[in-house]
Amino acid sequence: MDRGMVGSASRGRLHVGVRRHGASAVLTPVGELDHHTAELLREPLESCVDEGCSRLVVDCSRLEFCDSTGLNVLLGARLKAEAAGGGVHLAGMLPVVARVFEITGAEAVFTVHETLEAALAD
Repeated sequence: MDRGMVGSASRGRLHVGVRRHGASAVLTPVGELDHHTAELLREPLESCVDEGCSRLVVDCSRLEFCDSTGLNVLLGARLKAEAAGGGVHLAGMLPVVARVFEITGAEAVFTVHETLEAALAD
């Protein structure tokens, strides 16, 4: 499941890399996740689960911003992945993104890892 880069270069605000790592799909959003770009992450998250990979690791180390729409995309993916017997793991969140999860309490419903390596080792 190597999809390379997914997204619209014309928007230039978010690109999502998707690759397979063992039993996990690793998604790496790069840029800003907001109401203008949320579909660029929603589609590959849902596709991974639809294709049988329900353990999703989102490498947030290059995610510069996340608003409530982005948070809702991740929450929706979590529900879909859990229904398929998996889950969503978040890794390497920058402080500005981690703050959104802290303020909303969403960090309590995700498995959060300091690094991508830790998420993949779990």
